[in-house]
Amino acid sequence: MSNIETKISFTNKVSSGNYFEDFHLGQVIQHATPRTIGEGEVGLYIALTGARQVLHSAEPVAQALGYKTRPVDDLLAFHIAFGKTVPDISVNAVANLGYADVRFLHPVYIGDTLSTSSTVIGLKQNSNGKSGVVYVRSVAINQRQQPVFSWVRWVMVHKNNLNAPAPETVVPNLPNHVQVGELSVPGFLDTRKFDTKSTGSDYLWDDYMVGERINHPAGMTVNDSDHTLATKLYQNNARLHFDDVMMKQTAFGRRLMYGGHVISLCRALSHDGLENALTIAAINAGTHCNPTFGDDTIYTWTEVLDKWAIPGRTDIAALRLRMVGVKNLPAASLASTHVINDGKQTYHPNVVLDLDYTVLMPRKPV
Repeated sequence: MSNIETKISFTNKVSSGNYFEDFHLGQVIQHATPRTIGEGEVGLYIALTGARQVLHSAEPVAQALGYKTRPVDDLLAFHIAFGKTVPDISVNAVANLGYADVRFLHPVYIGDTLSTSSTVIGLKQNSNGKSGVVYVRSVAINQRQQPVFSWVRWVMVHKNNLNAPAPETVVPNLPNHVQVGELSVPGFLDTRKFDTKSTGSDYLWDDYMVGERINHPAGMTVNDSDHTLATKLYQNNARLHFDDVMMKQTAFGRRLMYGGHVISLCRALSHDGLENALTIAAINAGTHCNPTFGDDTIYTWTEVLDKWAIPGRTDIAALRLRMVGVKNLPAASLASTHVINDGKQTYHPNVVLDLDYTVLMPRKPV
């Protein structure tokens, strides 16, 4: 019997994703794998978050408001659209840093197929020369080519070639918030006969005051399997959420929870006290202040930042809200999001999310 030497030829057909030096201003990226949303995704999202917003839960309520059927939860659809960008934008990320100018443009329904593209609008190499911040504007469309979301986010991305020259620093000038006149309010949406019995709360837009703070009572402990499954649901393949071997070599020492899932948990927890917030119209700005891990318990409070009447509408209006996520401390136990350390104001170490967003809510009949 002769020994047969087998020679294996290794080739590399696997994309390693983009590193900081691979991005350039004006670059347009068409992201792969369009996603058709089914009923299963909706059920699994509720199982993972406990979301109870009535518009996304009850078809008769949605139809009474003018929708053809119940729309997919705003954040589920957004996370799916967002997940399309990860292999090209943030698979080699150190961390996702923030959001701005996020616009919810058109309802998403079961059976819709979402596709996403991104344009690089800013770059800034970090002083250590090992990473940099990439700013992108992304747009998601449905199968009818209708834009359903647009957003800006910035993410810190590793460099692969540390000798690659730093690009010209360009930091985009982003709006403080989406102006009320730029909010997308469906023309068919009619809340004149909205029945608050469907939500269990009589508090409508008129009942909220600027400066009011609501400490939402419930907390939610999230284990590693929960947030891992959620991130898979969104088809977000960023390694820092999945690869425990890799993350043990970092300062964190373990996998990070996807920040978008933290937003969903806080939104679900904020239902008590905001039962009649029907839909999200915009995310004005957002910061993931501190990392969240498996087995953390999330609590939430909401501050009312502003109230806007919608031009030409007397049945519905907008609330601009600040949603704060806290880990391992009840919301009521913190008076502020910030502390003073060595004379500098920084986020409290238990504050994990600071999100400025706008919702649409029915008004009292006139």
